[in-house]
Amino acid sequence: MISRLRRAYRGLRLGTRLALGLGALSLVVFAVVGTALTTSMRGYLSTQLDDQLRLAQLGQSKSIAEHGTLQGKKYYRWYYAVYDVGAAGTPALRTPEEPTDLPEDVTALTALARAQTAAGTEVLRTADLAGSGAYRLRACEVEPGVVLVSAAPMDGLQDTVRRLVTVQVVAFGLALLALVVCGRALLRRGLKPLSDMAHTAHDIASHDLTESEARLPLRADRPGGAPEVEELRTAFTTMLEHIDDSLAVRAEAEQRLRRFVADASHELRTPLMSVRGYADLFQYAAANEPAERERHLARLRAEAARMGVLLDDLLLLARLDAAEVETPLRPQEADLVELVGQAADAFRAGHPGRALTVAPGPAALPLRIDPQRVRQVLDNLLTNAAVHTPPGTAVSVAVSVADGRALVRVADRGPGIPPGDRSRVFDRFYRVDKARSRDRGGSGLGLSVARSLAEAHGGSLALADEPGATAFVLALPLR
Repeated sequence: MISRLRRAYRGLRLGTRLALGLGALSLVVFAVVGTALTTSMRGYLSTQLDDQLRLAQLGQSKSIAEHGTLQGKKYYRWYYAVYDVGAAGTPALRTPEEPTDLPEDVTALTALARAQTAAGTEVLRTADLAGSGAYRLRACEVEPGVVLVSAAPMDGLQDTVRRLVTVQVVAFGLALLALVVCGRALLRRGLKPLSDMAHTAHDIASHDLTESEARLPLRADRPGGAPEVEELRTAFTTMLEHIDDSLAVRAEAEQRLRRFVADASHELRTPLMSVRGYADLFQYAAANEPAERERHLARLRAEAARMGVLLDDLLLLARLDAAEVETPLRPQEADLVELVGQAADAFRAGHPGRALTVAPGPAALPLRIDPQRVRQVLDNLLTNAAVHTPPGTAVSVAVSVADGRALVRVADRGPGIPPGDRSRVFDRFYRVDKARSRDRGGSGLGLSVARSLAEAHGGSLALADEPGATAFVLALPLR
């Protein structure tokens, strides 16, 4: 039975549990208050009855002393007994003038007179008189050798107490019922925000989050509740925002991964198909012609070299992504100004028709960097300026120091990058000109590798927002 009650209690909602707990606590409070009131009222009425007995016996004592008997007005259903105390100290009942002054059984009165004689002072006692009910007895000495015992019925006192108890039970019962019902309604209203959050959490749990585009459109944003509930709602909403942001990042990462795999597969497929085609031609058609054989072998070597560059870039990007495990950098003391000069000389040698300007700057700028990797970044930036601009476009390089960083700015006055492509120029395998051939446009990994190398040095590579020019700024920490 108890186990079933426990299971039923555990199945109740929080508002119902709180309402029942409040009702149980109120019941204890009502019981304590009712007991205190009843006890106080009983004591008060008993004191009044004792005072009434005492005052009545004062008048009766005068009547006995003056006339030798009880005279005057007597209370309804009251009993009076006069005892004469002999030389042996034993009280003897004096015959009353009216038979109604004594109950059917006077044993209790006689016992009280005997107790008064032994005590020598007034004695109060409550006793049940046969055939009459509960009475309050009082014995006192009215004169030497004479003891008066009076008995007052307690029916009125008990009726009053019973009526008080009945009123308390009814009033406290109604108050308890109203408290539980109203308290349940108030608690349910106060806990409504918690229920909303629970429903939101349930809806989120039933929401399919396995899809890459899955988001959390649900929010627990209904107002109401105490400050504690508001804090919980804010924390809950913040948690949902973080989860939603994490899902968005995950979806974007998955899309980038799929795009990366597709682009890598496409980039590798093209040289592989070329190698296979030239190998077939070399085997079946050009084996006996030296000129054709050399031309096909040159194409095979070119495609293999291109594939090797692509794989080297992919391997470098993978190593940069896992730099905490294996860093691809070999830092040493190097002069950044000297590296920029070497890159400029190589650019002029490889592109004799291009005008390259090196702006005046620091005479020397020693840094602790990997000179080969920084040179690779500079070569990528200069090569992009040559490949993606028309012939004759001016290219400039400038070295400066600002805010504790060394800055290298590579700019050209070409057609620029469309606004819609500026945010994706550093994405892997991304080309601004989709129609550009791979032989001239590259694989789309140059800027991604350059930015990853800059970040591996603790710096950055950004596309500057300058009107009329395309400028990349490489920033490296001085320390």
